[in-house]
Amino acid sequence: MSPADLVLTPKGLRFMGRLLPCTIGKSGLSASKREGDGATPLGTHHISGMLYRPDRISAPQDWARPILPGDLWSDDIQARDYNQMVRAPYPFSHERLRRADPLYDLVLLTDWNWPNATSGRGSAIFLHQWRRPGYPTEGCIAFSRQNLRWIAERLRPGAQLIVGSR
Repeated sequence: MSPADLVLTPKGLRFMGRLLPCTIGKSGLSASKREGDGATPLGTHHISGMLYRPDRISAPQDWARPILPGDLWSDDIQARDYNQMVRAPYPFSHERLRRADPLYDLVLLTDWNWPNATSGRGSAIFLHQWRRPGYPTEGCIAFSRQNLRWIAERLRPGAQLIVGSR
């Protein structure tokens, strides 16, 4: 492990010498993540991308990609492009990346079950803004807006996200 790794601990996420408060999935941590179970998957994952809302915030890094109208994330276990970013119109189950609320104004993508997804193993494990402190996610890791931005400005593509037992 290095200070450049993101390490989930029982007290928050450790990164670059700081311990940042965060929330995880409503079902806790899981070694056997499944689509829709509300759990955050255990293991070592990597940051595979960064997305941001250009109409709301500036790009935190030059490798961040803008979230455009019509950008979606497929969560349909029957779809060929399950756990991939897709575009509207999209006939299968999906999550809108361009949300009315600020949760996805800045999103760090992980390589959980990506790029070669196994159907039903879980999709869209992101690092994103929380609704409020202590409010659980559907399996993602969430932070205050300020702390998420701080992480994003210092992060390198491929950084390790280490999710151990909590």
